Amino acid sequence: MADSALKVWKDRDGKLLRLRLSRPKANIVDAEMIAALHKALVEGSSDSHIRAVLIDHEGPHFSFGASVPEHMPDQCAAMLKGLHALVLVMVEYPVPILVSVRGQCLGGGLEVAMAGHMMFVSPDAKLGQPEIVLGVFAPAASCLLPERMPRVAAEDLLYSGRSISGEEAARLGLANAVADEPEAAALAWFDAGPAKHSASSLRFAVKAARLGMNERVRAKIAAVEDLYLNGLMATRDAVEGLNAFVEKRAALWEDR
Repeated sequence: MADSALKVWKDRDGKLLRLRLSRPKANIVDAEMIAALHKALVEGSSDSHIRAVLIDHEGPHFSFGASVPEHMPDQCAAMLKGLHALVLVMVEYPVPILVSVRGQCLGGGLEVAMAGHMMFVSPDAKLGQPEIVLGVFAPAASCLLPERMPRVAAEDLLYSGRSISGEEAARLGLANAVADEPEAAALAWFDAGPAKHSASSLRFAVKAARLGMNERVRAKIAAVEDLYLNGLMATRDAVEGLNAFVEKRAALWEDR
């Protein structure tokens, strides 16, 4: 099955759900992509034979990030609601979600990748949360990065907006493994482990491993969404930064 944003099929005798972002080269995480991922994951969760999900991508880049126009004041509430609903579905998913990343994986794209359970990256991948450069912050990443890597490293990425390589991401714990062919590495991990296990027992193992984390992320997502919509977006500089990006000019900060 395929739609304009996502290709969906089953692999490994129906044990592995495959989702492929299919709008290269940018694979922008916009409302259409978010809805397609959400729908495929919810439908897949009802299959008791599924042992894992693998999300990968067409083209050289996982994703350039979320749609900047959808971050504008008149659209950002709907955009955040949709993205955060997807993130929570992924964080709380009953089986492991594997993510294969090559090239750029930025902003909302990295938030989606982090919401999975296992991330496999190429050495030269570029992962980052550049939202601060645009005068905003990354709500879901503010919740997910500290769960996946040391807080000092998470805060570096959130405050600086810099990108890190796949190799650095693996050293810091953001990625599980670095490989020249991350999709093949993810499939090899699946074949050596979950493919051989009871799908029923695996669901209990995933639930047990994420007790506490899921509750923290769900509570924090609600808090940062409110902070973004009712705090940040009421400031002059947040709107200026987004407008400057869309208009392809330097932002003029007034620090208010």
